[in-house]
Amino acid sequence: MSDDKSISLVHLGKLSKPADTLIKKVSSAVGSVFEPWHIKRLAKAEADAGLIAAQSANELTDLKRRAMHRFLEEEAKRQSNIEDITEKALPLLDDDASPDAMEDDWVTNFFDKSRIVSDNDMQGLWARVLAGEAGHPGAFSKRTVNFLGDLDKADAELFAALCGFGWDMGDLVPLVFDTQAEIYNRHGINFGSLTHLDSIGLIQFNNLAGFRSLRLPKRVSMKYYGWPLELEFPKDDDNELLLGNVLLTKVGQELAPICGGKPVAGFVEFMQERWKDFWPKPGPEQ
Repeated sequence: MSDDKSISLVHLGKLSKPADTLIKKVSSAVGSVFEPWHIKRLAKAEADAGLIAAQSANELTDLKRRAMHRFLEEEAKRQSNIEDITEKALPLLDDDASPDAMEDDWVTNFFDKSRIVSDNDMQGLWARVLAGEAGHPGAFSKRTVNFLGDLDKADAELFAALCGFGWDMGDLVPLVFDTQAEIYNRHGINFGSLTHLDSIGLIQFNNLAGFRSLRLPKRVSMKYYGWPLELEFPKDDDNELLLGNVLLTKVGQELAPICGGKPVAGFVEFMQERWKDFWPKPGPEQ
């Protein structure tokens, strides 16, 4: 990216309609993405930008001069973060995304929380939230955005590791049955890490009774990272299925699809043994 943040997004080339709309939406909600927004903020703080430019250096105390310098540096960095996140979101937009349907208050709050984020990986996470909201306005609640503002990178990585064990059953369910099992531990999932994710509000962790799904029909369909599976139970109805010790909270459910989780090698076979009574039987050899 260019060091001149006032033109970086302008020179992205021919933008798709959703990308162009998103830039306009962001500009409308938080100030132009293309202009030196930090100068405007400074001018408003002093009431008149021209007055600042006209003041001689002798009229400013050293303290004020240092304060102005710090303010400019901070605002320039925040503007850079806003533009970096927006730029990362553009290629993630679906062709049928509707950024114009995003609420201005949501966008303003989003960038109020994300403008201090400079880590590249965390900016990527914020960009996926922005693109996801543009694709499906209302997909990410204000509460989730506020939560993300306090999320450390290490916690984001731990949550992504947990979601590697997640099966799509309508909602995503991370299937954790034994906090001492090697398949979990080698990915950082253990009693301590799950207790921590519970304490910060991403999951519910019950290491004693666990969770189960009740009143299930004879056949239940699910997916593991696009791989389909249909379990078959012995009864025609009123079946139950143990789901392990972890459920995602509402915030966790909203963040799970964009957290960067990846399928875990060997986990399908692990679950095949766990659910062997319901696992589909191999068909006859062709």
